[in-house]
Amino acid sequence: MENTSTDRIVAITEAQRRFFKSGKTLDVSYRKDMLRKLAAAMEKWEEKLCDALWKDLHKSYEEAYLTEISIVKGEIRSHLGKVNGWARKKKVRTPIKLFPSSTHVIKEPLGCSLIVSPWNYPVQLLLNPLVGAISAGCTAVLKPSPYVPNVSSVIEAMINDTFGEEYIAVVQGNRDVNTVLFEQRWDLIFFTGSPALAKTVMAAAAKNLTPLVLELGGKSPCIIDKNADIAVAAKRIAWGKTLNSGQTCIAPDYLLIHKDIKEAFIEAFAKEVRNLHGDDIKADRHYVRMVNDKAFERVTGYFKDGRIIYGGGCDAKTRFIEPTLIEDVALDSPLMTEEIFGPVFPVITLDDTGKPFRTKVIDFVTEREKPLAFYYFGKESDGWDIIRKTSSGGGCINDVIMHIANENAPFGGVGNSGMGRYHDKDSFDAFSHTRTIVSTGTWIDLPFRYMPYRMFSLVKKIL
Repeated sequence: MENTSTDRIVAITEAQRRFFKSGKTLDVSYRKDMLRKLAAAMEKWEEKLCDALWKDLHKSYEEAYLTEISIVKGEIRSHLGKVNGWARKKKVRTPIKLFPSSTHVIKEPLGCSLIVSPWNYPVQLLLNPLVGAISAGCTAVLKPSPYVPNVSSVIEAMINDTFGEEYIAVVQGNRDVNTVLFEQRWDLIFFTGSPALAKTVMAAAAKNLTPLVLELGGKSPCIIDKNADIAVAAKRIAWGKTLNSGQTCIAPDYLLIHKDIKEAFIEAFAKEVRNLHGDDIKADRHYVRMVNDKAFERVTGYFKDGRIIYGGGCDAKTRFIEPTLIEDVALDSPLMTEEIFGPVFPVITLDDTGKPFRTKVIDFVTEREKPLAFYYFGKESDGWDIIRKTSSGGGCINDVIMHIANENAPFGGVGNSGMGRYHDKDSFDAFSHTRTIVSTGTWIDLPFRYMPYRMFSLVKKIL
């Protein structure tokens, strides 16, 4: 992708600041009109977006629609149906000490926003936050990833065809462009990417005290207890780990499995991978490839960190990596210290020797950075107990990935896996400032708050 020039970036940001100051986006009916325009654009450009996803990631139409297009469309529908209520001025209870006042809470747009997205779900992770920006009344500059050039080009054409750049604009390029973008003054930065790069974003934002939403990642554990339904666990985990070839921020990253069921699970996992993708996985049109050669080399480099017990096939020419299970992994190896972002699965076996399995799981998880997702397979009550004693952005009991699919529930990280949340009303709130206004009548003016504070003993009782 050709880098957008610094002069062009400055011109766009200045134009958006002038447009926001005009007050046009304050009207909720205008926001709904813009949401409808985005919905129409998603219909018009759906085929080209899906074709681009195939070219960049070998993502089938079905997977592209399920994991990208449909999520954005659903978010738009949700905001269209609810934004009037979200934006409405709300009266809240006022205590007697403030008599004769009334109190209201209003939502106002933060202003000019920057949305930076990664390459793994390049449509959903760029346009879903945009829905929140539009419904909240913000302007937005969108920065897609250069690692998916076909998708990024189509998105730019779609946005240019739909909106004026003084309202919504796309800039393109590498990390040099990111540096220029982060030097500008924004009212909100919404960044999805790695924790390492997020530290750079946060440092740049600190110069202007710019608020941030950081959607990051990390090593999301997947626990399989000895009382788990092995067939169901294997099927759901195989799906979650091979979806987008593991290039998913909430993909299960490593397995913590009870030793009594390890062999049965490995056998069931292999069976379910074949059920999902056929005997020749490489030939399956639903099996996504690594995004580029660098990603292929990084993920296949993990093969040396342990003993392959299933899979291990790969093809550098097509950037194909077979789903792979690896055991005998050193806990300080790259495979266990880096987010994998690929279809490679380290298997850590635990038992009940010394401490119960679930206690060991809790110790293992809490000794590490807080993950974006947490998955437990076993008895539901045991799952809730482990969740209570650990922390993560979100998670599932007896499932994987699916907590992101409920548009009525917030999604976000915690600690090293991010800050802030979005989806549905949380997206609207992310791009909004909640403002409290107290309105006080003038027909009476009680003397108690004024110096020299007469009748203070009575005031203390009221307070």
